Amino acid sequence: MLTGHSALINILGDTMMQKLLLTELIRDLEQEMLQLGYSNRSMQFYRSRWKQLLKFAKERGENFYSEQLGLDFVEKHFHIFEKDDNRGLSKREIQEPRIIRVVGDFQLRHIIVRRSYFKHKDILTYPLFIALRKRFQSYCERKEYSRTTTNDHVRKATRFMHYLTSQNVIDCEEISLPLIHAYIKTLAGSGYAYETLVGNIRSMRAFFRFLLETGEVQIDFAAKIPMIQARKQTCIPSVWTKDELQKLIAAIDRGSPKGKRDYAIILLACCLGMRVSDIINLKKEDFHWENKKLVFIQSKTKTSLSLPLTPEVGWAVIEYLKYGRPNIDSPYLFVKHKAPFGPFAEGSNLYELIRRYIGLANLPTLQKKRGMHSLRHTLASQLLEKDTPLSTISDILGHVNTNSTAVYLKVGMQKLKELRPYF
Repeated sequence: MLTGHSALINILGDTMMQKLLLTELIRDLEQEMLQLGYSNRSMQFYRSRWKQLLKFAKERGENFYSEQLGLDFVEKHFHIFEKDDNRGLSKREIQEPRIIRVVGDFQLRHIIVRRSYFKHKDILTYPLFIALRKRFQSYCERKEYSRTTTNDHVRKATRFMHYLTSQNVIDCEEISLPLIHAYIKTLAGSGYAYETLVGNIRSMRAFFRFLLETGEVQIDFAAKIPMIQARKQTCIPSVWTKDELQKLIAAIDRGSPKGKRDYAIILLACCLGMRVSDIINLKKEDFHWENKKLVFIQSKTKTSLSLPLTPEVGWAVIEYLKYGRPNIDSPYLFVKHKAPFGPFAEGSNLYELIRRYIGLANLPTLQKKRGMHSLRHTLASQLLEKDTPLSTISDILGHVNTNSTAVYLKVGMQKLKELRPYF
C-alpha cells in the first residue's frame, strides 16, 4: 500500500506529450477552453495575451513554448516579478501569470485540470460517454451509495471520460492501464492535496467496477490501479478547546437572521455531533418537540438516527424559525440568506460559514483542520473523556460500527483534559 504523494507519482512513470508548435498549442488550447465553457470575457483576455505571446516568441525566433519563454514574456510585458519585490500585486496583475501557467499545463498534459475546469458540469460531448455517465449514476444509486457519494463518483468519472476524449479515446475497449496511470499523474502534478488524489482514485475504482460488471471492459482495472488509502487511524482528529469554542460562539451575531441560522447550525454540529450533510438536509418535521427528540435519516448510512434535543439546541432552532428564517417555500429548515433564497447546495460542507467566524474570533488556523467536521470530532472527544463507551459514542455519531469511532482514541489525554462543557 502506498502512503505518500511522491510514491504515487513514482509508480506512474513519465508520460510526455509530443511538443506542438506554439501556434498549434494555442489553437488546441483555445478549443479546449471553449468546450469547457469559459466566458466570452475570459476568452477575450486570453486571446489578447496569446497574441502578445506569439509576437514575443517570433521576435526571439522561438517556435515552441518553454517555461523560460513564458517567464520572460510575463516579466517583459508586465514586470510582475519586479513589482512583487517592491509592493503587493493588484488583482489584475495576479491574473497575468495565468497565461503561462495554462499554456504550460496544456502543453504537458493536453488537458486543463485547474479548479476553473472542474466548475463546469457539461464537459462531455461524445454521446457514448454522456449515456455512460447516466448509467453509472443509476449503478451507484442501485448500490445504495449516499447521494453525496454518488454525485462525487459521477463527477470524477465525468472528468476521467473528458480526459479520454482529449486523448482521442472514444471507446471503452481502448482504455488501458498506461492511460489510466497517465491520468492519475495528471492529477498528481496539478497541485491537489493527497486526500483529493485518494478520493479521485476511489471514484475511478467504482467506475471501473461498473464498466466490468456491465461488460464495457474485459479487464478488472479497479484491481490493477494503485491502491492508495489515507487511513483515518493515522491522523489525530482536530478538536477545539473550551476557550476556542467560546470564542467561536461569541463571534456569531445572534441578533441578525443569518446569525441565528449559523448559531443553530454550529450548535447542531458541536452539541449533537451531526454531519454537515445531515444538518443541511434537516426538515421541520424531523423535530419531535413533544419528545425532545431529533429523528432523521442519515445521508451517509441511510439509517435512522434519534438524538436528544438539548435545550440549547432546541431554543436556537426555535429562535431561527420564529425570527430568522426567510419566509420561503422550502421543506428544508436551513436556507441561504442571499437571493436567490433556497436550500444549500448539495454536497456543501459549510466551510465558508465557519471560516468567517474563525476569522472574526481571531482563532489560529495553521496546523489544524478547522472545518465543521472538527466540531463533530470535539463532541466525540468530550464524550470519550467522560468514559463514555465507544459503542455509545458510535450510536450518537451514527457510525455503523465502532471501528470508525476508534479514531478518537488517538486524541491525547492531555488534550482531552482541556475540553469541558461550555454551556
